Amino acid sequence: MLSPRVGGERSANHKGMTMRATIQKTMQAAAIDHFGGVDAISLQVLPVPQPGPDEILIHVESAGVGSWDPFEREGGFASMMGRQPKFPYVMGTDGAGTVIDVGGNVTRFKEGDRVYGMSLANPKGGFYAQFAVIKEDNAAIVPDKLSIEQAGVLACDAITALRGLDDAMNLKPGESVLILGASGGVGHLAVQLAKSMRARVLAVASGDDGVALATRLGADAVIDGHKDDIVAAAESFAPDGVDAALLTAGGEAAEQALSVVRQGGRAAFPNGVEPEPQSYAGINVTSYDGMPDHDVLEKLNHLIESGPFDVHVARVFKLEQAADAHRALDSHYLGKLALRPA
Repeated sequence: MLSPRVGGERSANHKGMTMRATIQKTMQAAAIDHFGGVDAISLQVLPVPQPGPDEILIHVESAGVGSWDPFEREGGFASMMGRQPKFPYVMGTDGAGTVIDVGGNVTRFKEGDRVYGMSLANPKGGFYAQFAVIKEDNAAIVPDKLSIEQAGVLACDAITALRGLDDAMNLKPGESVLILGASGGVGHLAVQLAKSMRARVLAVASGDDGVALATRLGADAVIDGHKDDIVAAAESFAPDGVDAALLTAGGEAAEQALSVVRQGGRAAFPNGVEPEPQSYAGINVTSYDGMPDHDVLEKLNHLIESGPFDVHVARVFKLEQAADAHRALDSHYLGKLALRPA
């Protein structure tokens, strides 16, 4: 995966020069000219972003549409990070495609590599575009068992799932874990990652179709959180209480999930879950961020390759349908929604 180097710079091999010469100057992107509602999104022609020394330029073939995207569209991330936004503003936290150019300090990728990755509120523009630039450390090679469409919606939710299971809760083989929201974007990936970590999984899914998905993905026990009794199911699954609970949703269901964690057990939820789960006596409740780096992506790929793994893509939208994809976020769906910029 190493690019040829001479004195820290990419050598002028014929293939590299040919690929660089064919990079187009403009691209189509789903962008906004101001923060606001769904109608703010429009298809625009914008300059192709240029990679810095530690960045790669990706020809985007699939992009994730996340539940947090409306927050970004309304200006939430810009305000939270204290950034002055530059319009036109291109959203899209994660995506996948082919590397077509690399910065001079990049060592792990070369032109032609198939990669996926993420960058939150990227000042150079997100993945709702035909081309995107991200840091080398925020990208990884697409696992062989995943399609490019699946890889495009993987990074943000899978990293969020893994950070919760591993970093926040230090889940161990043989432990029991309750995953709330197990048929959603983060949750359906967390089910599989927890199984790869050799944990016992009680999945709380949404609807009959969600129960079917979580069952197919290998959860040890599955219930419908809308109609089944979470407490009774957990007591049957782990009579002494579950060791850990990953909460991808708040409210009454989260309170019930916390009530079945054993004394001294752990629970975690990603920042942004609303209403925010509250502290519970005798339980270590942790909030966390699902941010990328080289190590977490390497571990994620290892877990994906170690056993069965599926990324469920519910619907795929064309780039010009980005506004429709945002509207679909308010509907019932399993897994993730995707854009196809190519």
